[in-house]
Amino acid sequence: MRVMVVDDHALVRSGLRAVLGTTDDCTVVGEAGTGEEALDVAAEVAPDVVVMDLSMPGIGGVAATAELRARFPGLRVLVLTTFADDDRVRAALSAGATGYLLKDATPDDVVRAVRAAGRDEVPIDPRVARSLLPRMRDVDTSDVGRSDGNTSTSDPRTSASGPDIPPRERDVLVLVARGMSNKQIGTALGIAERTVKAHLGNVFRRIGVTDRTSAALWARDHGY
Repeated sequence: MRVMVVDDHALVRSGLRAVLGTTDDCTVVGEAGTGEEALDVAAEVAPDVVVMDLSMPGIGGVAATAELRARFPGLRVLVLTTFADDDRVRAALSAGATGYLLKDATPDDVVRAVRAAGRDEVPIDPRVARSLLPRMRDVDTSDVGRSDGNTSTSDPRTSASGPDIPPRERDVLVLVARGMSNKQIGTALGIAERTVKAHLGNVFRRIGVTDRTSAALWARDHGY
């Protein structure tokens, strides 16, 4: 897997190169210290995955991610940053980032996330996922009870065309759609892995699927 590292701190770039250099399936083919430089380097080295910082001089990581994804649709961007607030997370994911990891992640976590991004999964730091879930619930329920002359609702839990999914099962479904494993979901939600499996089984029955890939696709199709 061809990896490019984008960070305005040379020490961080060096550290990531060393970490990824210990693997036999990841090769750092380029580095950039700014968003502008990242666009030029990506065109030269054609990476599969870009590890992207958010806070940099000039074009920031969010704008650079959006431009990279527009120019190279098959490219995967893994954000690696110190910022865990949900506004930044949402901005990065909306710009096309494949995953979001915090800089205090272990080297093993970084390697796993890069590999997951390369497989087109969505590696999300469990702490970030945990902070996003309350906001997701708020957004999902914001239209419930509005009276505007239209009796339909955009909430999948109450829509005539959507199943009734309890909040905790919805949380699990959201994180499955983000590509997280049962263990990661359990950590994010503070529940046992066997409880995650139980919730997931219930979700499968409610939405009429038999595997997590189909559940993830269903969730994305229905706006989760």
